[in-house]
Parts: sequence; C-alpha cells; structure tokens
Amino acid sequence: MDKLNELMQRRAVVEQGGGERRIQRQHSAGKKTARERIDYLFDADSFIEIDAFVTHRCTAFGMENTEAPGEGVVTGYGTIDGRLVYVAAQDFTVIGGSLGEMHAAKICKVMDLAVKMGAPFVSINDSGGARIQEGVDSLQGYGDIFYRNSLASGVIPQISVIMGPCAGGAVYSPALTDFILMTKYANMFITGPQVVQSVTGEEVTADTLGGSSVHASKSGVAHFVGDSDEETLDMVRILVGFIPSNNLETTPVYITEDSPVRTDEILREIIPESPNRPYDMRDIMRTVVDDNNFFEVHKDFAANMITGFGRLNGRSVGIVGNQPKVMAGCLDINASDKASRFIRFCDSFNIPLVTFTDTPGYLPGVDQEHNGVIRHGAKLLYAYSEANVPKLTVITRKAYGGAYIAMCSRHLGADMVYALPNAEIAVMGPEGAANIIFRNEIRDADDPMQKRQEKIDEYRNQFANPYVAAGRGFVDDVIDPALIRPTLINALEMCITKREGRPAKKHGNIPL
Repeated sequence: MDKLNELMQRRAVVEQGGGERRIQRQHSAGKKTARERIDYLFDADSFIEIDAFVTHRCTAFGMENTEAPGEGVVTGYGTIDGRLVYVAAQDFTVIGGSLGEMHAAKICKVMDLAVKMGAPFVSINDSGGARIQEGVDSLQGYGDIFYRNSLASGVIPQISVIMGPCAGGAVYSPALTDFILMTKYANMFITGPQVVQSVTGEEVTADTLGGSSVHASKSGVAHFVGDSDEETLDMVRILVGFIPSNNLETTPVYITEDSPVRTDEILREIIPESPNRPYDMRDIMRTVVDDNNFFEVHKDFAANMITGFGRLNGRSVGIVGNQPKVMAGCLDINASDKASRFIRFCDSFNIPLVTFTDTPGYLPGVDQEHNGVIRHGAKLLYAYSEANVPKLTVITRKAYGGAYIAMCSRHLGADMVYALPNAEIAVMGPEGAANIIFRNEIRDADDPMQKRQEKIDEYRNQFANPYVAAGRGFVDDVIDPALIRPTLINALEMCITKREGRPAKKHGNIPL
C-alpha cells in the first residue's frame, strides 16, 4: 500500500501542474489549463496520458532545484467523436510552458505514435518559448519537432492550436502543420515587440505585431480564430469531423436526412442577370451542401477566394470558389496561395474537390507583378494539376482567360465540368474584347458608343456563353441552377472510385 500511496501522491503532484496559485492566474486571464483544455477537447473520460512522470535533466542556472511537474507539457491520446486523436498541450503554469530537452522528447514520442497509428495530431501551444537555461538542448528539441512535422505532412492531419504566447522558434512547428487555430488573446511572432523596437525603432504592441486578428486577416498564418478556449476547441472538433485520420483512409461518411435529389429554385435567383453585379458565393455553397453546413477555412484572409468543407450526401468535400463580392472574384497573390494550400491538403487526404468559378481573371497592376503574381498564381495551376482526387467544377458566371484555366478547368484535370446558362467563358470579357477586336469599326462608326455596344453583344452571343465550350467538350453539361446539388452528388458518386496515376518521381517542384 505504501508504494500505491506513493504512486497516487506523485500523480497528484503532476496533475496539479504549477500549483493552485498559477492555475488561478491562468483562469483569471480567461484561459483554461492544459488538462482542462484536453478534457474539453476529447470525448468524456477518453484521454490517456503518456509520460506523466518525465522530468528535466538540467542542472545549470539553478535548474537542479526547480521542479517541473509533467515537464510543462501534457501528452497522450483519446477520442473525438469516437475517433483516435493524439495531443500535446503545453502547460503554462509550469515554468511558463517553456520547451526544454525532455519537454520536446515527450512531444516527439506522441507525434511518432500518431504517425505509426495513423491518427491526427493536435498541438496546443501556450508557452514562453525555449527554456533558456537548457541552451542548445532546447534548440535540438525544436529541431526534432520540426523534422517530425515535415515527415508527417501528408501522412496524418496536423492541427496547431495557439492559446497563449507563441514566439521565436516555437512558431515554426505550427507553420509546418495543416491548420492553425488561435484564440483571440493569443499571439505569434518571430521576434517580440521589444526586439523589434530595439532593432528597427518601431513601437508596436504584441497584438498589433502578431495578434490573432493580424494573422487571420493580413498574414494568413491563422485559419481560424475563436473568442474563447471553448469556441476554439469546438472548431477543432468540427474540423476533425470533416477529415480522415490519415492519407490511406477516406473521410467519415455521415448519415444525413437532407435528400440527395433536393432541388433549390432559390439558386436561380442568387446570381444576378447583370454580369457586373456582385453576389455572395457562400449563398450557393451553403444551399448546395448537406443541411446548409459549410465550414469555412481562412475566412478573413484573401476574402476574394473562399475555401472550406461541406458534405454532399454525407461525404466530405473540399470547396473552393471565387467571391464576386470582393474584388469581383479576381485571382491575386494571396487568393492563389490560400486556395493552393487548401487544395493540396484535400488531395493529400483523399478529400474530393468541388470548385465554383466566377472570376474575371488575375488581378492586374504593378504591385501584383512586382510581388510575384506570376509565381504565386502558378501555384494554383500546379495544385489543381497535381491533385488526383475527384474534381468537380461549376462555372456560375464569369470564367475569363488564364483564370478560367486556373479554376480547375477540364484542361487541369477536372473530372466533370458544369456551367450555368448565364456563364461567360472566353479569353476576356466582352467589353475588353470588343475594344480590341472591333477597334477600327467602333472608331469609324457614326455613333461609336452604339457600335461598341453592338459589338459587345455580338461577342457575347458568339463566344461569351457556355455553349461554345460545351461544343468542344470542355463543359460536360449546361445545367439549371436549381439542380446543382443533385448534379454534384451524382457526379461524386460516379467519381468516388477514381484512380489516376502520375509519372514516377521523387517529388515535383511547386513554385514557392
């Protein structure tokens, strides 16, 4: 019994983390502890801890007298909706959640297990950074984690949850994972405000430099932001439900009461008759998917492009679409990066892709050219061409020039391409084309404005409609907007057994 009592006492010390005073400090900041976060994330009573009794080996700078229960990180596995998931949650109440040699070793062990068992890995970050007292051993720990992030990429889903400070080398592990979620009070930066001020003279706060709103809307580092620990962890659970456990599995199929043959006449009204009036592409996406449940990814970054998950007859699909409400749905540097990253994730994990196209082209301008729109825009071409999951495309309105090709056209390997009756598929818009092709006729006309409008209408009737592309077989069918959902579901069921090989190679060289 003495040994059993000792075990219970030792476990109680570990579970208490940094002690009641530090736990209360965490709570007063509106934050849960590492263990509370794990309990909230996982199914009730499913979490099994690993390496609870690991301790550091540092004896420098007084560390020999410093106890760190659990070594500042809680690791283990449990289930989310009954599916196996591994986790490492940094404990800010223990030496500020700082990462040392054995802290990193715990994380590496659970990452290795996740890869072996083919299960998602969730990393909950809340840390003051590298444990300075351990010097290069801390740097080794970060390097070991980065290496495993890279090897696991495309093998298991990796999700990072930033729920406190994340600075210096610590930011690069989340950057190597598939999705980053942040609580609104969290921050991420390579160098903090004090260093920035000393080097550049700029005065900046932590939130302005690397707060959640900055990374969600400007840098594109964060895919989701939650107002609280609970909301952020709820989004992790939702996200896990849309994705498979590993690259050899398909996504879970959910039972839905939403009929696969449901038609929606409202889809005939969403898209304006005028080709220049905006509308919200999300309205189409939500109407088409099961139970109107569209889970948007990267909502606040590059808003001219929409990415997210939905289900069609219970099957998860990745959805990509231009947003006519923002910049008329033009493709630019950030939109190309955003979509390409999402497409590659879906392809890595066998998630079919559905694309909704309405774009007048790539965004012109000196700023875009000088910042590499050619290089970044090529990522979209590469990502769609590389993807060999089922690929379905619906052209809702405009599809001009290179952007028509880039948005998963037949020419980049789309399995089925559909167009709505008012779709315009051409090298450029009728207005611009008329100005070039009929320039002389317009100039010499008695009424140039009337002649220009005549030529615009002539070009639109001859070229800017879906039937020319359908006549070439580049569009498989022109469909009633009300039939988008059943059409996509039928196509998805047809494509679900798709097999498509690629030339043998080590890997391609995507333009970065």
